[in-house]
Amino acid sequence: MKLPIALSNRHIHLGQKDIEVLFGDGAKLTHFKDLSQPGQCACEEKVDVVGPKGEIKGVRVLGPARGETQLEISLSDGFKLGVKAPIKDSGDLEGTPGVKIVGPKGEVELERGVIVASRHIHMHTDDAEKFNVEDNQKVKIRTSGQRAVVFENVLVRVSPKFALEMHVDVEEGNAAGVRNGDLVELINE
Repeated sequence: MKLPIALSNRHIHLGQKDIEVLFGDGAKLTHFKDLSQPGQCACEEKVDVVGPKGEIKGVRVLGPARGETQLEISLSDGFKLGVKAPIKDSGDLEGTPGVKIVGPKGEVELERGVIVASRHIHMHTDDAEKFNVEDNQKVKIRTSGQRAVVFENVLVRVSPKFALEMHVDVEEGNAAGVRNGDLVELINE
């Protein structure tokens, strides 16, 4: 059974309190373009991220606002910043490092919140039934082409709010030779 894949570049999800520190009192995120997941968008706002060894400018903010700020980077970004970001599921921030976030109106020193997002599949409940998988199940995904690989330990996340799509970070996607919208095969053993 096939599903589309998307490559996720570095980005940040901000809590409302941090939005106001970075962009000014009462600031709200400004819609730039819709993302594939319903209700999610890329925002006009960007921030700079400063770590112990380096910085990355112009990191895109994704909306809507979240309960807690979370920066999602690649392993290479972690080397550049000088932080050892663990591979974690989105929202699991326990034991993660922090960095400084710089906006046009202020700075936020995150105590935690930097992760490399684990491979995952967003799946609508109807799709989960078709694929015969459950929420929080781990599956394998096979790509095709010259650089075909099998991704293991891919987390399935099921919700009636999700659209069917696998997410990997841009480094993994590039290594496997896949592009946004390519179809990959779910191996359900």
